[in-house]
Amino acid sequence: MVSLTAACLTDTGRVREENEDCVWSQVYTALNRPPVGLFMVCDGMGGHMGGKYASYWAVETVKLEFGELFSTKDPRATLVLREADIEAVRQGTFVSPVPVEVNIESLSQSAIQKANSVVYDYARHKPNQAANAGTTITMLAARGDQAVITNVGDSRAYLIRNHELTQITRDHSLVANLVAEGHILPEDIYSHPQRNMIYRFLGQKGPAQVDVFRETLLSGDSVLLCTDGLWEMVKSQRKLLTIIEKAEDSQQACQELVEAANEAGGEDNISVVVIRVQ
Repeated sequence: MVSLTAACLTDTGRVREENEDCVWSQVYTALNRPPVGLFMVCDGMGGHMGGKYASYWAVETVKLEFGELFSTKDPRATLVLREADIEAVRQGTFVSPVPVEVNIESLSQSAIQKANSVVYDYARHKPNQAANAGTTITMLAARGDQAVITNVGDSRAYLIRNHELTQITRDHSLVANLVAEGHILPEDIYSHPQRNMIYRFLGQKGPAQVDVFRETLLSGDSVLLCTDGLWEMVKSQRKLLTIIEKAEDSQQACQELVEAANEAGGEDNISVVVIRVQ
């Protein structure tokens, strides 16, 4: 059985006055159950404070929707507690066993649709503050070695395996389409005048279009989730790989990734989640 450790960090950067990103990272481990993890990065946009609240409400909505994954609904259920579990109960940090019937892929998709509706309703009821509010989302939900990655927008997920870094997600942006169609070179996305134009985000009317990816995690893998404040500043995937592999733990990796983005200019908010599989 694999184990998961993770950390997250968000930073305003060196240019923006507000941080409109939001992140989440949490791992639940219960007795005789595979670990369960939920990880997100969201990059908000639009309106006075609209992006800040759009990303916040997206994360909070998904967390709420995933609540059933971390609780036992059957009141007749009994638990066999280890000494460490008993102490966790005293400290209020014990997590009940995970119900096996929950499908994390279906739950991921429904949670994102709910988040889309919440952000859309928020913007509609706050026209003066958030008329154009929206947010990207890139999320990984895992049970044991099975991971489901979902994304809307241009925040990214990368897999680090066997000393190679591979982008899992696809950017839903104008420049990504131009690269795919051969109109511009990959390196042109960093300087294109419309590089910030994305065509998918949470907060749009109607169902969100969500990309879904599935990965079987292996011991020794790492996964990076990040907003464009990281990957637009640290253009070298080799540098991202080196930082993550040399870091002692996920927290150090997050800190050094944010520092690298700021050293490169810090032109946008920077958010990262680093997950390690053992």
